[in-house]
Amino acid sequence: MTTDASDEWKQWHERRTEQVSAPDGPLALTGTYWLEDLPDGQLPAIPGSWRAEEDGVVLSAAADDGLTVDGEPFSGEVRLGPDPGPATRSRVAAGGRRLVVLVREEVWGVRVYDPDAPGRSAFRGIDASPHDPRWSVEGHFTPYGEHRTVLVENADGRHRGLALGGVLAFTLDGQDLTLQVSVEEDGSLWAVFADATSGDSSYRFRFLRPPAPDAEGRTTVDFNRSLLPPCAFADHFVCPFPPPGNTLGVAIEAGERILR
Repeated sequence: MTTDASDEWKQWHERRTEQVSAPDGPLALTGTYWLEDLPDGQLPAIPGSWRAEEDGVVLSAAADDGLTVDGEPFSGEVRLGPDPGPATRSRVAAGGRRLVVLVREEVWGVRVYDPDAPGRSAFRGIDASPHDPRWSVEGHFTPYGEHRTVLVENADGRHRGLALGGVLAFTLDGQDLTLQVSVEEDGSLWAVFADATSGDSSYRFRFLRPPAPDAEGRTTVDFNRSLLPPCAFADHFVCPFPPPGNTLGVAIEAGERILR
């Protein structure tokens, strides 16, 4: 079983490396621009005029701006909603760059993904600790009885609400620990955490994504699959910092640690 788990981890790590270094991966992000900060509607080094309205973004461009929308050369005006999924599914492109529309707490923005980004060229891999079964333990999820949102600082210095769905309890090296977690649409959990290695031998915080709990609240807490947050790959992401109580006093020497 240990050998199988180790082999699965190696495959997971290889897939993860491929994903982050892809042309539309986090290393390709070169800018996140909030339209409320750009009253003239001009994005740095991006053609067209971008205007935020209550229900979307209005893009105006001339034919010689060289933009495409839905794969076709574009001129005129179009209303854009938030782009789902990876950057390659965004509606707007400028040559090889993908322009992704997003909204956070009713604030509209545009992200620029460039396959020629310096971060992709400089990438040498992710330092990650080899799989160790001691870092994979059983956990128990207890949902909150009501919707709960806490205000946390984000990597861009702004404070935003982080929705939390409950508490994940587990025992690690004889210590009883808990994390406040969010619940994803598919029922899986998401935790933003720091530990005694954070800012030293690991990035300042990491993500953990336990599978959906069963009917009794049981799930697996596997720190071997701790993830570097997107902002570890590019400064233009707005990752949330750990909420109160999610800085663990133990050293989690497992999972992804830092970029090479």
